[in-house]
Amino acid sequence: MSIENTASAQWKGSLKEGGGSLSTGSGALKETPYDFRRRFEGAEGTNPEELIGAAHAGCFSMALSLVLGEAGYTADSIDTQAKVTLDPDSLTVTDVHLTTVGRVPGADQAAFEEAANGAKENCPISKLLTARITLEAKLEG
Repeated sequence: MSIENTASAQWKGSLKEGGGSLSTGSGALKETPYDFRRRFEGAEGTNPEELIGAAHAGCFSMALSLVLGEAGYTADSIDTQAKVTLDPDSLTVTDVHLTTVGRVPGADQAAFEEAANGAKENCPISKLLTARITLEAKLEG
């Protein structure tokens, strides 16, 4: 059985002067504003690439927990940041760089990196993206 989630966007006006709002079926986002300035000029607020980054960081962290568990480890914590790069000329997301820091009792750096690479290759959001995905993994403690 498939799992389905929904999100919606509304846009009004031209690209540069217009604006829109984003909502999710869960209500986590509800009429969250977005516009050209937020996306291309660094104005405060969200944009599609930021949301892709949040989705990728969350998905990767869950996948890493799974891979670590399969190897016999339980993470005390996994903190992941995703940096999403948009080329404004081609309007293409070219890169996603994941940086993850984990506290995993009993694991060494090599085991953590192996698990992180497996998670990077197999998390559903990684599989969705055609951008180059790079990874930096650091084990703490």
